[in-house]
Amino acid sequence: MTSTTTKALVTRVSGDMSTMELAEIPIPKLAQNQVLIRVGSIAQNPTDVQSLDSSAFGDGAVLGCDFVGTVEELGNAVSSLKIGDRVAGLIWGGEIPGLGAYSQYTVADEKICFKVPDQISSNDAATVSLATATAWLALFSENCLNISRKEDNPTPVLVWGGSSSVGAFAIQLARAYSIPVVTVCSPRNFDLCKSLGAIHVFDYNDEDVVEKIQSVAPNIAHVFDCIGSQSSSTIASKAVVETGGVLCSVRPGKQFTDNVESRVEVVDVLVWTVFLKDHTYKQFTWPASVADHTLGIELFQKLPNWLQDGTLQTNTSKVLPGGLSAVPGGFQVHRDGMISGYKLVYEV
Repeated sequence: MTSTTTKALVTRVSGDMSTMELAEIPIPKLAQNQVLIRVGSIAQNPTDVQSLDSSAFGDGAVLGCDFVGTVEELGNAVSSLKIGDRVAGLIWGGEIPGLGAYSQYTVADEKICFKVPDQISSNDAATVSLATATAWLALFSENCLNISRKEDNPTPVLVWGGSSSVGAFAIQLARAYSIPVVTVCSPRNFDLCKSLGAIHVFDYNDEDVVEKIQSVAPNIAHVFDCIGSQSSSTIASKAVVETGGVLCSVRPGKQFTDNVESRVEVVDVLVWTVFLKDHTYKQFTWPASVADHTLGIELFQKLPNWLQDGTLQTNTSKVLPGGLSAVPGGFQVHRDGMISGYKLVYEV
């Protein structure tokens, strides 16, 4: 390694206000299972903005979760990657001081990274890790919907928000295991959701949407709410079969699920359980999960082939010019509700 420091966007907290500034900070020390990454592309996620606006990790935190870059150094126990590999991966920006994707350098777990196929651009690859891992755990974790991947005639899953970043990957992952998908989205995204593999697509604003869902899929027992708004889980739960089922909310802590139908069990997904450690976020705590960690490793092993053969398509990326200096402006674009159908990406 040529340097022990990196330029990064660092959170600065003053009273109730949080901002970000470019600063030179120490590069976190590599653990045995980690690799040092020279970051090239970073995808913005809603959790980045939420973490800044709530001062979730305090002064000095570096945010950012989705990255693509080049491996420059290996931990002593790393066996699946080599120096020079172009990889995409996932980190929980902010949880560990100085560790985040909005940086020239970052460190990552070798098993929560994947080699990017040659035909996939770095900007598109940056959109994959967080959203795909969230959808993967929501669908298949024993702590979430726990849908079987081995049934001959699986019942449909309802994906609420199929054109969202997470929803788009949920549709594709379900399709990979021949699980029928019913989804809702805006009419302008009907064709997108069908192209990804949804069998039936409805307008989430249609006042008869629940009845229409039940007319084509009367036996829905699994719902993944990819929106997590004040009304989405409540409405989605009404489509569950009378004998009951499970709804997984994309919002950690099951926020906005108080009015879910009583016959429906509510669970939530926390993507960070792919890392084998306890996690705390605000007032919520999630214990380390060996099962989720193992499931996460399986996903990241599958991603190169799935992207190579077209089983999975990336989200659409849109570059906001200016590198790290452009990130605060990108956060404001999110706050203004102007992002739809793409992910903002920054080139470093």
